[in-house]
Amino acid sequence: MFTEIQLQTQRQEEFVSITRLLREVVKNSGTKEGIAIIQIPHTTAGVTINESADPDVVNDIVRTLKVMVPDRFDYLHREGNSPAHIKASLMGSSALVIIKEGDLMLGTWQGVFFCEFDGPRSRKIWVKII
Repeated sequence: MFTEIQLQTQRQEEFVSITRLLREVVKNSGTKEGIAIIQIPHTTAGVTINESADPDVVNDIVRTLKVMVPDRFDYLHREGNSPAHIKASLMGSSALVIIKEGDLMLGTWQGVFFCEFDGPRSRKIWVKII
């Protein structure tokens, strides 16, 4: 089963929890056991699994990425969004989550986040359930 999720981001850089949306996709698929492949078809956005209980964790990740990949540097890419491309590469464009008993098998504090680095934009999330 394949599903495309539409997402509108609000800020230039933000992590948006998509865990609830993914759980709905799994539930609607009727899949009890399998794997959910989450793919981001954009070069300036990514996906990650990390703590979802404390919002300071994702804020710290965004802040650390800003230090690691500065906005101002002698980048060659003419569009001016090289930092977004680099951050997206660091986060990755896909994630796998095991499906067990009809739900995502995530740790107690884990959530799945869409990582925006060049927003706000209209974005897509592709989900394939096997």
